Amino acid sequence: MLGCLRTRRVSRFFFLSLCVILALALPHAGLADTPAPKFDSGDTAWMMISTALVLLMLIPGLALFYGGMVSKESVLGVLAQSFAVCCLISVLWVIYGYSFAFTAGPNLYIGGASRIMLTGMGPKSVSSLASTIPESVYVMFQLTFAAITCALVLGSVATRIKFSSMLVFMAAWFTLVYIPIAHWVWGDHGWLGGTNIDKYPGLFGLGTTLDFAGGTVVHINAGIAGLVAALVMGKGYDFDKRRRNTPPYNIGLSLTGAALLWVGWFGFNAGSAVTSGDRAGMAMLVTHIATAAAGISWTAVEWMHSKKPTVLGIISGAVAGLVAITPASGFVDVTGALYIGAIAGVCCYLATRIKYKFDFDDTLDVFGVHCVGGIIGAILTGVFAVESIGGTKGALEGNINQVYVQILSVGVTVVYCGMVSYVILKLINATMGLSLSESDQRIGLDQTQHGEMIHG
Repeated sequence: MLGCLRTRRVSRFFFLSLCVILALALPHAGLADTPAPKFDSGDTAWMMISTALVLLMLIPGLALFYGGMVSKESVLGVLAQSFAVCCLISVLWVIYGYSFAFTAGPNLYIGGASRIMLTGMGPKSVSSLASTIPESVYVMFQLTFAAITCALVLGSVATRIKFSSMLVFMAAWFTLVYIPIAHWVWGDHGWLGGTNIDKYPGLFGLGTTLDFAGGTVVHINAGIAGLVAALVMGKGYDFDKRRRNTPPYNIGLSLTGAALLWVGWFGFNAGSAVTSGDRAGMAMLVTHIATAAAGISWTAVEWMHSKKPTVLGIISGAVAGLVAITPASGFVDVTGALYIGAIAGVCCYLATRIKYKFDFDDTLDVFGVHCVGGIIGAILTGVFAVESIGGTKGALEGNINQVYVQILSVGVTVVYCGMVSYVILKLINATMGLSLSESDQRIGLDQTQHGEMIHG
């Protein structure tokens, strides 16, 4: 009997000891069985450079581009808008933006909450969307896209929106418009073209939307929101149906800003390859060629129409080319880039005349350049896509269906962004007001919103 009891005690001892050993050993075994990700140093270095280039596009690039085109009484105010938006969206991005835009969610329309406050993300964390670089780099890269998209919107109402209302509008628009559309097109299992779609073949079952670096997510999105803002807020005191609103403060500043945008756009487009390989190299080349072609074509049509080739015209044409090549940059060759740039330069020039014909005040031509340029680029991506470059055939290679997919994705973006932007703007206007008074617009943003002056 005593021997039996001793045997049971010994058995229990060994059983409990085994449990303790397993409890201590299993975590270590798990770590051994799950090797740390092997990041590619070249990809990581390129993506960090690309991230800095995209940030350069916003501050100071876009800030100077917009700031040089407004009246001298509002230059600081417009510079401050870009800077403040950069700060605001950066904070919101890490709190919830990245998580809901780029992680897998409960459905195809919004991401999940697994990265709220970047919970669980460490120095060796990796995203399924960018497996060769640290997730921290991918978070930062996508942050810059979100920030510049929001800042682009403001060009349509730059000199007549209250600073406080601008901040509220940007926070709401980022949350309700940018995040969902970014997830639809780029996110994990997004319904328009998100990666890892294994059970749902893209848009309405027709296929995947091609948007390499933001034709729909960034430019059409921002352009439609800008148009809606211009319509809801009405015309500024200085709007003239026959000409520009007011003489620009300093076209030199705008040219400097446009040059910074051009250089930074290599990070925007080539960086969207998320590697430093051959696709990034082609994206860089076609970005440059399309931009140059658009600058030439805009200047040519302006020269014929207005008898003068303006500096503002050529830099606006270059930006239109940058916009149009954005969705196509990872899918087309140089021939496609030349056509896309040339077509965009002409069409965007003509689109900037629309506001005078239909009497709406899109102050810095956000609709004419970004929305129209983005639509042209998105649709022509479906025409000129080359399978050997991006893995998808375009219409010229026999896949006409891709054009239909591109058109439908443009329509979805326009309708959703337009409707939600309208609701947000109307709610803000009804509660805290959107527009500065006419007298405050005359005095300018610098003094009325910030109590400062550009000089003196």
